[in-house]
Amino acid sequence: MDFDYVIIGAGSAGCVLANRLSADPSVRVCLVEAGPVDRSPLIHTPAGIVGILPTRHVNWAFETVPQPGLKGRLGYQPRGKTLGGSSAINAMIYIRGHRTDYDDWAALGNPDWSYDGVLPWFRRSEDYFGGADAYHGAGGELTVSALDAHPATHAFIEAGRKSGHAVNADFNGADQEGVGHYHVTIRNGQRCSASVAFLHPLRDKRPNLTVLTGGHATRLILRGNTAEGVTVRVKGRDVELHARRETIVAAGAFGTPQLLQLSGIGDEADLRPHGIAVQHALPGVGKGLIDHPDYILPFKSPDKSLMGVSLQGAAAMTKAFFEYRKSRTGLLASNFGEAGAFLRTDPSLSRPDVQLHWVTGIVDNHNRTLHTGHGMSCHVCVLRPKSRGTVGLNSANPLAPPRIDPNFLSNDDDVTTLLKGYKLSREIMHAQPLARYAGRELYVKGVSSDDQLVDLLRRRTDTIYHPVGTCRMGSDDMAVVDQRLRVRGMERLRVVDASIMPTLIGGNTNAPSIMIGEKGAAMIAEDWQGRAAA
Repeated sequence: MDFDYVIIGAGSAGCVLANRLSADPSVRVCLVEAGPVDRSPLIHTPAGIVGILPTRHVNWAFETVPQPGLKGRLGYQPRGKTLGGSSAINAMIYIRGHRTDYDDWAALGNPDWSYDGVLPWFRRSEDYFGGADAYHGAGGELTVSALDAHPATHAFIEAGRKSGHAVNADFNGADQEGVGHYHVTIRNGQRCSASVAFLHPLRDKRPNLTVLTGGHATRLILRGNTAEGVTVRVKGRDVELHARRETIVAAGAFGTPQLLQLSGIGDEADLRPHGIAVQHALPGVGKGLIDHPDYILPFKSPDKSLMGVSLQGAAAMTKAFFEYRKSRTGLLASNFGEAGAFLRTDPSLSRPDVQLHWVTGIVDNHNRTLHTGHGMSCHVCVLRPKSRGTVGLNSANPLAPPRIDPNFLSNDDDVTTLLKGYKLSREIMHAQPLARYAGRELYVKGVSSDDQLVDLLRRRTDTIYHPVGTCRMGSDDMAVVDQRLRVRGMERLRVVDASIMPTLIGGNTNAPSIMIGEKGAAMIAEDWQGRAAA
């Protein structure tokens, strides 16, 4: 099957690419997704995240290798396996990161990716509930809205203010620091994933766009240093998809390096043990994995209005089901992570170094450990960890999961920052008016010294689902793509997803991934227009 562009991965960036590139009716575009069509009601109901997160329902549900920094535990890495990718299973929080994150990218040899260089691409996609301004766009495909928050969420924000932190009405505006409500990708009470925003409106409207679901990419088709397409496993049969212009890998921070390595693109030392011949030596593939290490403070609460497992909770959920079915409002229209904060653990820092996610229920072990009764939680994560990990192969079998090693808390500075962040979080959780909701904090009995707290952090920290950097952008020997996202040393092959981030941004990664899709699509179209003109 022949196309002009073949896009591998229908996640946050892939859906944008498919939309923008197929806007040109003279080209044929194929978008390949290993998972199914996004029909599940758990995807579209915001509260459905509690059912998706701990299960394999539209979720790759990867595990890491044992983590020495986490007492040898295996980490859990949920990733979306459906149209929309991880934007179909995430908490729908719309955060771009700190403006200096992108200026850092520019300083690392990627001048087109400064904050001023990326802001127009954030604004292009956005349909912001407050209307267009210097920081936000209106009329774009991606709905960014405000939630009707629980009273305890308002109490969290006030507790943050009484703890000495500024209240921030817009984390994506002029300043990121402070405590406040999160804005979310929810439209009329339903999740606005990348698929909902960028693919659903195109159904039956663009005959030049083919969306292939249930297609697991197994190997790139290479001729010398030129990519000519990809082999895809569909219902047990291998199908070749050929790209006349470009093959674009958008399979995410885990899937993208895995596919490159399976195709012989990477470090010889990583490929040879699996019997894979090197087609193109590129030592940076799979290196430099960065993710936000995250600790959750869970609290039991006597307040029955918070989420919980009880007779009252079951009655509230039944009522909420009928309300949501009727009007798309109420408890099920919430992502439960309604507020948060960006804080500095040291006043001398120039920008926040920890992020808080407040949740109106007990979240424990990715919601895989349930507790009777009611409660609330507060995540705290290190925004710019120094620990670095890798993504590699477990075997040459393309259907096997990748080998994921985030190397969490291997750098002592990350532990120090997380400990400080934990203390800031605890202070807010015990401040009024939030304190009236707080009952007993779990897992801290007998824990008082810093050494004991560090041991607790190592026993219970894991990801908050923001892996990036495994095919990073740059000009040094370990960079995988240049600043136009072309794979170095290859022709007609690009990577356009979160794996290209040179550093981890200070915040949630869905909005930046959509921006990367926007900017990447524009670069691709511009480059091919330039070729036609030449």
